[in-house]
Amino acid sequence: MKVVKFGGTSLASAEQIRKVFDIVRSEPSRKVIVVSAPGKRYPEDIKVTDLLIACANQILQNEKAEKLVDAVIQRYSDIATELNLSDSIIERIYSDLVSVLNSDKSNPTKYLDAVKASGEDNTAKLLSEYFQQMGEEAHYVNPKEAGLFVSDEPGNAQVLPESYDRLFALRDRFGIVIIPGFFGYSMKGDIITFSRSGSDITGSILAAGVKADLYENFTDVDAVYSVNPSIIQHPKEIRELTYREMRELSYAGFSVFHEEALIPAFRAGIPVKIKNTNNPSAPGTKIVNERDNQNGPVIGIASDKGFCSIYVSKYLMNREIGFGRKLLHILEKFGLSYEHIPSGIDDLSIILRQKQIDREMEQTIIDIIKHELLADEVKFEHNLALIMVVGEGMRHNVGTTARAAKALAQNGINIEMINQGSSEVSMMFGVKEIDEIRAVQALYEEFFVRVLVR
Repeated sequence: MKVVKFGGTSLASAEQIRKVFDIVRSEPSRKVIVVSAPGKRYPEDIKVTDLLIACANQILQNEKAEKLVDAVIQRYSDIATELNLSDSIIERIYSDLVSVLNSDKSNPTKYLDAVKASGEDNTAKLLSEYFQQMGEEAHYVNPKEAGLFVSDEPGNAQVLPESYDRLFALRDRFGIVIIPGFFGYSMKGDIITFSRSGSDITGSILAAGVKADLYENFTDVDAVYSVNPSIIQHPKEIRELTYREMRELSYAGFSVFHEEALIPAFRAGIPVKIKNTNNPSAPGTKIVNERDNQNGPVIGIASDKGFCSIYVSKYLMNREIGFGRKLLHILEKFGLSYEHIPSGIDDLSIILRQKQIDREMEQTIIDIIKHELLADEVKFEHNLALIMVVGEGMRHNVGTTARAAKALAQNGINIEMINQGSSEVSMMFGVKEIDEIRAVQALYEEFFVRVLVR
């Protein structure tokens, strides 16, 4: 049994929806279908979710939003017309959208969640209508009816443990079950959305809930690549990688999955396969708990920018009990979260997302650390990029760090910091943002191109 999720590009037009139907019909094991809202049909297009957010914001500001409402309805109407669906489905979508837009606005955050979620909800209704017209036994199932209950945290919903027992009953439903992604219901009955990539999270939850054999995630790429294709032309495709590797790569900028999206499937031990709606015969990439390390030490290289570091130095720091705790407590007071803490005997660096801090806060933090911790030196380093070199094979290979450092040095790239995780699945290099692309290219050359030459 498979749970299958289709992303926004897979549902952006009637042509794409026909592909979705063919994919689902080609394998009877594809029983539970999770859908996103229609995405972009072309680069300049606007996603339905973005139209809905703009619509909600205008209404919350007591402004008229007829044009935006018309734009949303037109997207569904264009799809329905091309699929030869009856007018009744568009009338239903229009009625449901108006009902949501006219709902309680006393809590703007929850109101926005309800409006945003209507994109996925109405797509599921339209898709089930099309499947039925094509002769398939298919049913739209609302997340509340399915038993998907979540914490009352708008925009950051967490699935409640009791949901899994309820979701298991979906296995007994006859025909194809089509469920909107991105949201669940609080125990009070409010619509609450997940964080970004919410439909991926829904698919992962459902896969765990119904104890699926496989969770298929259809998107617009043939596979996960070993490096960003915008940096390296025609990079090597990854056929198989572990959850840990995917987590590390997603954290550092891989856009296929948000790093939290696969947690339910991971905990349930369910493999995930990434496939291309536009090329379903391509083998795709499989994400598993464990794999054979036959690809060399490195499976992928990812990068992300927008970081800064706080460098703190104090003689005999290692002898001072509680120094690290006190330092992190200072950052906690400012509501700051950190990413990494590379350290030496008498110094350490704390890596943070740069957007969290303004110049005034920065100077205040420096003054507090110097005053309360009596640090010898405190300084901020700005505009850093983090390069993640990831691979389960690094645990069994000697000299991977040396190879990476040598590749960067030979290309004139200064390493600002190095940090290797205790799991030995990844190592992080901090470089200046201006050197990010050259650093990734140098590392790809070392671990993927030269290996082939040898």
